[in-house]
Amino acid sequence: MSGAAQAPLRGGALALTAFALALGTFMQVLDSTIANVSLPTIAGNLGVSSDNSTWIVTAFAVANGVAVPLTGWLMGRFGVVKTFSVSVLLFTFASFLCGIAWDLPSLIGFRILQGAVSGPMIPGSQALLIAIFPPQKRSTALGIWSITTLVAPIMGPILGGYISDNYHWSWIFLINIPVGLFCAFVCWQSLRTRETPTRKLPIDQVGLILLVLWVGSLQMMLDLGKNDDWFNSTRIVVMAVIAVIGFAGWVIWELTDANPTVDLTLFKNRNFLFGSIAFCLGYAVFFANTLILPLWLQTQLGYTATWAGLVAAPSGVVAVILTPFVARASGKVDARILASIAFVAFGISYYMRAGYTTGASEWDFMLPLLVQGVAMSTFFLAMVTISLDGIPPERIPSATGISNFARITAGSFAASIITTAWDRREALHQSHLSEAVGTGSPLQAAREALGRLGMTDVQAAGAITRQMVGQAYLLASTDLFRVSAWLCAILIFVVWLTRRPQPPKGPIAAD
Repeated sequence: MSGAAQAPLRGGALALTAFALALGTFMQVLDSTIANVSLPTIAGNLGVSSDNSTWIVTAFAVANGVAVPLTGWLMGRFGVVKTFSVSVLLFTFASFLCGIAWDLPSLIGFRILQGAVSGPMIPGSQALLIAIFPPQKRSTALGIWSITTLVAPIMGPILGGYISDNYHWSWIFLINIPVGLFCAFVCWQSLRTRETPTRKLPIDQVGLILLVLWVGSLQMMLDLGKNDDWFNSTRIVVMAVIAVIGFAGWVIWELTDANPTVDLTLFKNRNFLFGSIAFCLGYAVFFANTLILPLWLQTQLGYTATWAGLVAAPSGVVAVILTPFVARASGKVDARILASIAFVAFGISYYMRAGYTTGASEWDFMLPLLVQGVAMSTFFLAMVTISLDGIPPERIPSATGISNFARITAGSFAASIITTAWDRREALHQSHLSEAVGTGSPLQAAREALGRLGMTDVQAAGAITRQMVGQAYLLASTDLFRVSAWLCAILIFVVWLTRRPQPPKGPIAAD
């Protein structure tokens, strides 16, 4: 796409530019996960609860998801090189603002800005990597890009945890500054003479406003609902009504506008419809569990942020090792089989987690994540192959934009839903445990045992309460892991509602 009439780069220039472009993808993906393990630290430092701190994750994801459909218009209007370079610079500036945030509202506001300006970074780096490599080396370009997208989620929790434990949390954002400046400088210097043709394109302003309106209202409803007692709150009801009306208006507008922001007619394609449903729901379950596990480890089991990040590392390592083999086999194996393998592996991983106990070791936590790594290695490639099957080449950019938007937005919604469900299940289990313990002999026996250890009645009561809360959160977590496993089993059937994709004529890029 970029620089199609010019010769590919070679030698040191190719290596340096490819490295800089990979860093662009790395930074964007890293920032979608780096804050996950740091939420308890940030919440404590800013004086807010851990459940409110999840806005730091969801704000970035929603803003990024809404910005993605604009990427095609921006690249057509200003050129891929300029759009990508400016996006990286703005992302770097937004990272600086996140690092100097003084309270939770300011941090959330800057995360929204960071997510919004980063929309073109992933598709831009992908397009430019393809352009600078010779046609016969395109698989190498996409291999670099794909492995980068898998390494970043591994490094995010580890890096975020290490920084939170040893430095001020603001450095999880400030480390983007030198990386972003280097990436933007190298890419602009190497690629500014290879800019793509630009043309004046109409922008669907009404569609974009309606999109921001309904997505933003729905996300705020999901984030605020748990603290506002849901539909007993007037503002939650108002947000729900705005979301429903906004969504209906947006769908009608996009189906009738000549130049829609999101081309919804693509859903007439069976594979795109069912493939997108399975892709979004599968990613939503994955993203929700990626968020809830480190929160549980740190808030209830006493893990440091560093160790919570290290527990999550095996899944990414396995995915990076297996991905090249899966990519090689993808042209020969039915993508529906690969997708089914992914959902089976995800389901097994979640089901294994449903057997966790409060005395689980690091190995007990890591083993299910090794299985999850198998799922990650096949999931993205298989779902993109299925979703894009039968889409004409000229509509591929629009299709990938919709796929990215739907997937990222589904992940942000899932993050809000699972934290709400986690707290509600904990409250339910705690009430059941309190009833079981009661005020009779079990409670008295426990108090006497703790008294013999030197505790006063008040200390004993506090210790018993802490044990009940910890057990309630354990039961809440295992409930959600079990539900996630069943959802993955159901999604296997959704995958088989699609037709068999035609073997790809060239390498397919993962979203």
